[in-house]
Amino acid sequence: MEDKIAAFFNEIRAGNIKAIEEMVTELPELVNSPDQRGFTPLILATYYNHRDLSNYLLDHGADIDARDASGNTALMGSCFKGYTEIVADLVKKGANVNLSNEMGATPLIYSTTFNREGLVKLLLVHGADARVKDAKGNTALEHAKMKGLAGIMALLDNIEN
Repeated sequence: MEDKIAAFFNEIRAGNIKAIEEMVTELPELVNSPDQRGFTPLILATYYNHRDLSNYLLDHGADIDARDASGNTALMGSCFKGYTEIVADLVKKGANVNLSNEMGATPLIYSTTFNREGLVKLLLVHGADARVKDAKGNTALEHAKMKGLAGIMALLDNIEN
């Protein structure tokens, strides 16, 4: 089975949706099988910006809020990378916008830290809690202030005050 999982993840990295479809038809449990580093197929597909593949996995039972070894979800990684379309797909399909990883970072904190104003707006519309603090005690607004991100500060300041 380890060989099949390794082959499955290689096809995910390549974005080969046809091969993935065949493999999932043969072994449906692959959809939620983590690799040796703890990445789920969905996390890896979103990391490589394979939108169609990500949606295919979700449509075939992928756990939308599954976490890697550091507690990151597909949504967190997509916010970190700035993949707006994938983030939109994930939140529309019910990804939890308020989960945090081992460092207390949330999708909103990642979007703020990497100056992704459009993602900040999208997450707020979908219920992101701007009051959540990371492991160092900083909210998304405090991260925006540290980086001098005026547009994001304006969005978040209206929520915190």
